[in-house]
Amino acid sequence: MLENTNLSRRTFLGASGAAAAMLGLAACGGGSSADGGAAEGGSVEGTVGGGTLTVGSAYGPSSFDPQNCSSAFCLSANMNVMEGLYDIDFHDYSVSDGLCVGDPVWVDDNTCEITLREGATFSTGDPVTPEDVVHSFERAKADGMMYVSFLTMIDSIEKKDDTTLTVKVNIPQFSLIKERLGIIKVTPASLSDDDAAAQPIGTGPWMYTEVSDTYVVLEPNPNYNGAHPAQDAQLRIDSMTDATARVTAQQEGTTLISESVPPESIDQITAAGCRVDQVQGFGTRFIMFNVKKAPWDNKDARQAVMYALNTDQMITNAFSGLAAKPKCYLPENFANFHEASTIYDYDVEKAKSLGSAITGKIELRTTDNAQVVAMGTQAQQDLQDAFGVTVNLTSDQSPATYAAIDQADDSWDILIAPGDPSCFGGDTDLLLNWWFGDNIWMQTRCAWNGSDEWKQLNGLMSEALEKTGDEQQECWNQVFDILAENVVLYPVLQVITPTASWSETVSPAGTAVQNFSGIGTTGVALADVATVTA
Repeated sequence: MLENTNLSRRTFLGASGAAAAMLGLAACGGGSSADGGAAEGGSVEGTVGGGTLTVGSAYGPSSFDPQNCSSAFCLSANMNVMEGLYDIDFHDYSVSDGLCVGDPVWVDDNTCEITLREGATFSTGDPVTPEDVVHSFERAKADGMMYVSFLTMIDSIEKKDDTTLTVKVNIPQFSLIKERLGIIKVTPASLSDDDAAAQPIGTGPWMYTEVSDTYVVLEPNPNYNGAHPAQDAQLRIDSMTDATARVTAQQEGTTLISESVPPESIDQITAAGCRVDQVQGFGTRFIMFNVKKAPWDNKDARQAVMYALNTDQMITNAFSGLAAKPKCYLPENFANFHEASTIYDYDVEKAKSLGSAITGKIELRTTDNAQVVAMGTQAQQDLQDAFGVTVNLTSDQSPATYAAIDQADDSWDILIAPGDPSCFGGDTDLLLNWWFGDNIWMQTRCAWNGSDEWKQLNGLMSEALEKTGDEQQECWNQVFDILAENVVLYPVLQVITPTASWSETVSPAGTAVQNFSGIGTTGVALADVATVTA
């Protein structure tokens, strides 16, 4: 679950446990997609479609509620069932028409109109109405809902007529309007909250027919009239949180697609005949300092720690090379990447020169993610070697870790943990506000929101939303420099996500998939993917 609270207009939901939960492809006979590009599949010849598309998920289901979902399993499954006014392609975070037709038409600086797709129908056979869209938006923005802070820029969505919606925004000609409208998944206004959580109804190419604690079964939506119809008779997604079971199922062909392949199993999987896409994502293993106490209230001490960490060794030992050392808050393959003015290479002498105030004992906390625990163990040794201090390492489950930090009793110094808001969307403002908006992270956990630097940062973030093109990018470039220089909460590394598929050879079960490629966040994207039976 997400560890966050609802807050004000410039506030975005802070993520801890759910961001951790949402983190977790060297091709067989071909190259990898480690740069984030989508590898092409579909080289197997045979009968396309009509089969069962099978997926092994690394996560377990909880609430499927499209307006309040934080489960990696459910988010991924819902992508096949639900549509927004715009749809987000998680391969590159581009947006395309979903339930609407064409771009928003601006009536004035704060008002635009959107036309619904003709004939759009829920899987129940009921037509989509403007009232359904309005209800979905209002529910998404209700107090206590998960996505409310993603939508602070949108004041209202109202019915203009039977096919047109009027959208009011509080940022003139808001340049990210399509990305944010894509977060709102449209359900029938008549759908109860309990039914939305248990088995939601949508307008996408698939519909749920069976939902359990360990798997879901979907069948084609007979009323779908969009651009990406289901081609198979059934889609089954199984929760396989045990990595060994997930690898075995993929090798045997029980699953045609398997997410979050353990790095140590990649050679084994490819030797069996699978392709493994390796995609650089935003997925962050970050460090956070308790800036309420010395010496972490001084950026020299924080920078000293960053220079003391042997990140390359962490990437090799804990991630088998499947991660990148940051040059910016964003990975290099993201559209708005700009190399930051400060980059942290391993430099013990520089660390010592900046870290004279680091003495005594450091309380280092990590969540219990295995890779993060390994990072913490190395960080413990690196800091002891560089500064001659004692580092006490505590690793615990996410809820317990954040509960201890949220007590605000200064019993901790440094946190290392995973986080990945890019499973909701990839626009730069969303990714920045996840941690640096006026939220629980900056108010109590890191407590940096009283600083002049944070105020400058948020001013630039707000300014960027009112600009486009080069002017917007320049604002974000300044933001990236501020974050890198002050390093109060910053990526230690950014992970590469491996996803396996039987897309170049036929599985032992006699089936393959076409048009599949992995994505850089949790889950799998299945638009236009189909089975091929040899």
